[in-house]
Amino acid sequence: MHKTDPCAENPSDDVAPWCRDRHGRAYSFEEFLVLTQTFHGYPAPGVVIGAKMVDIARKRIPPGVLFDAVCESYKCLPDAVQLLTPCTAGNGWLRVIPLGRYAVTLFDKHRGEGVRVHVDPTRLDSYPETRYWFFGIRPKRKDRTDLLIEEIRQAQESIYGVQKVYVKPALLSKELSDTRAICPECGEAYPTGHGPLCRGCRAETAYFSKEKIE
Repeated sequence: MHKTDPCAENPSDDVAPWCRDRHGRAYSFEEFLVLTQTFHGYPAPGVVIGAKMVDIARKRIPPGVLFDAVCESYKCLPDAVQLLTPCTAGNGWLRVIPLGRYAVTLFDKHRGEGVRVHVDPTRLDSYPETRYWFFGIRPKRKDRTDLLIEEIRQAQESIYGVQKVYVKPALLSKELSDTRAICPECGEAYPTGHGPLCRGCRAETAYFSKEKIE
């Protein structure tokens, strides 16, 4: 598969871009594959599909509207949002609500009006490799990845459902930062709103134990 420098000039006018980033920079399908590999580690089909979903939503958001994003899956989709929009997990403009559905919503951060885009399973019959991948029917096989990627390219916007939505008021409010205290168990600082002990000392840590090596 031919690879194109993602920093090259915009694709020619006779080729519709696969997506555009926050600056309006257009990416051809091939260019976005390279960008995905650079950011995500490999040209993941989920990120490529996610980019088209973000692009579909963006085109339906009025110019000049400041928007936030909600992803309904942790898998791949948040990376597409972070690559193409100013919404990131770190700045709080991207939230992931793990519903297990491959859907993204971009919404006016003040009014809550937005656009939700999802992969529509009823539209996948014409794209068998995409359907197998989406439903996890077959184990992942490298020798079929090119077929899957080509189907995603050919499908363009035809496999997605689009809805106008209004997000719940809770998503329009920003969480205030808690003051911090020193945990009496580990001696590290933590948000006071978590309770008398930090979450790490309540068996919510990601590791079994720690040993100082200084």
